[in-house]
Amino acid sequence: MSINFDALTALLQAMVRLRTPPGEEKPLIELLAGEMRRLGFDRVWVNAEGSLIGLIEGAQPGPTLLLDTHGDTVGVAPGVPWQHDPFGAVIEGGRMYGRGTSDMKGALAAMIYAALAADRSRLAGRVAISVTVMEEVLEGIALKTVMEEVKPDFVVIGESTDLNLNHGGRGRAEIHLETIGRPAHSSSPQLGVNAVHLMLPAVQALKELSLPSDPLLGPAILALTDIISDPYPGYSVIPSRCRVTYDRRLLAGETIESVTGSIQQLPELTGVNVAIAQGEHTTYTGATLRHPKFFPAWKFAADHPFTQGALAGLRAAGLNPSLGAYRFCTNAAYSAGMAGVPTVGFGPSAEGQAHVIDEYIELEQLYAAARGFLGIIESVLKV
Repeated sequence: MSINFDALTALLQAMVRLRTPPGEEKPLIELLAGEMRRLGFDRVWVNAEGSLIGLIEGAQPGPTLLLDTHGDTVGVAPGVPWQHDPFGAVIEGGRMYGRGTSDMKGALAAMIYAALAADRSRLAGRVAISVTVMEEVLEGIALKTVMEEVKPDFVVIGESTDLNLNHGGRGRAEIHLETIGRPAHSSSPQLGVNAVHLMLPAVQALKELSLPSDPLLGPAILALTDIISDPYPGYSVIPSRCRVTYDRRLLAGETIESVTGSIQQLPELTGVNVAIAQGEHTTYTGATLRHPKFFPAWKFAADHPFTQGALAGLRAAGLNPSLGAYRFCTNAAYSAGMAGVPTVGFGPSAEGQAHVIDEYIELEQLYAAARGFLGIIESVLKV
């Protein structure tokens, strides 16, 4: 069966026209659950956290291949000057514009129609497609529940790779530094201890902190993202508390202990509390997701059998992918970084199309991605 590109395009337009920030994915999940059932998926369900799973069974028993996407998108700030309606899904000049076209509803539509086009009589195993919730705020945590239900042997993350194949990806940690001073009236600052002043040597020292690098994943990153004093606003009072937040991009093998330890050992950090932030978010079903904001990096060898199987499938589909790695964090932080399940990344568009004004997807890339997903399915699950 050939891939129905017209239907794929129409489905993507319908998805992009839905606003689905984290916690508000329900309309998309309902749309896709109905579509999967109508299109003939063998089993379709929504789990307690609100993630959607659809299964297509091959004719013979075999491994489970999970193609994963997320249904949430980042928001669109009021007043930001988009040239195209972010929820219009307008097609112009061979591109579809709109929030989520590249990150990552395009890959999702491509996966659905690729799986439908697979010849089930020639598949040994089953294909699962997941649409997880809350990925933009807690990478991989909703996928954990999906994987406990599906038990995949292999995972494909559909985040953008520009049609190349990724066999690794950086992780992410959110680190909080805290200093405690002593309040006083700002007319008599000598009677207090300014918590912001206590923090300044730590901030300066971390600017000079040496970070590791990886040949595949690139350099680790430590970026200061906010400084908050308490009380805030500080009306005539010396701040008694200061919290600084850092975004740390992780490399494979790094742990909470190794990352926080490298910071705590600095002399300038004496007396500064260092901790990994705790994430807690409620899904549209009312379920609560909780997890430390430490999402591990991951990588598999270029010659890993699954990497090579996916590569062979892409080449059979007429693509010419190079091997690489994600520079940002994805749901693979769980599938590969925590669970250790063989994982690759493949999807349409470039990483730089995520979260931007006038986000778009090239239709040519969208259709090539569908062919690529089909190629991976046929290669990995061949009889």
